Amino acid sequence: MPRSSPKQTSYYETVGRRKTAIARIRLSVSSKPDFVVNAKPFEHYIQDRECQAIAKEALEKGSPNNTFEVSALVHGGGPHAQAEAIRQGIARALVKMDPELRANLKVLGFLTRDPRMRERKKFGLKRARRARQWRKR
Repeated sequence: MPRSSPKQTSYYETVGRRKTAIARIRLSVSSKPDFVVNAKPFEHYIQDRECQAIAKEALEKGSPNNTFEVSALVHGGGPHAQAEAIRQGIARALVKMDPELRANLKVLGFLTRDPRMRERKKFGLKRARRARQWRKR
């Protein structure tokens, strides 16, 4: 019995992260642009204009002459961290699609995982480093 060829996917799937936000991205080349985040239109899920610009930055600067269909599943973090996670995921998908884009996206900083995270609260303190107020008298 002949084996069937491996299933060809018409999209590229990647993961982007920032702080505690994780974005799973599916990117495919399409004739009409479409951007969906958590099964909602992009503009309805991310309402802040600055965060919208951050999320779309990799598409606009990485491959401006192509149109893509983007589907993202995002959870954790705040709106800004989610937008940056989406940007990193899209940049990684573009590199998977066309490895020649890597140099440009690397210079822009879209492929680098930002390691800054919130520091954990320590016992005996109010926050990570905030101690109780000390009074001399």
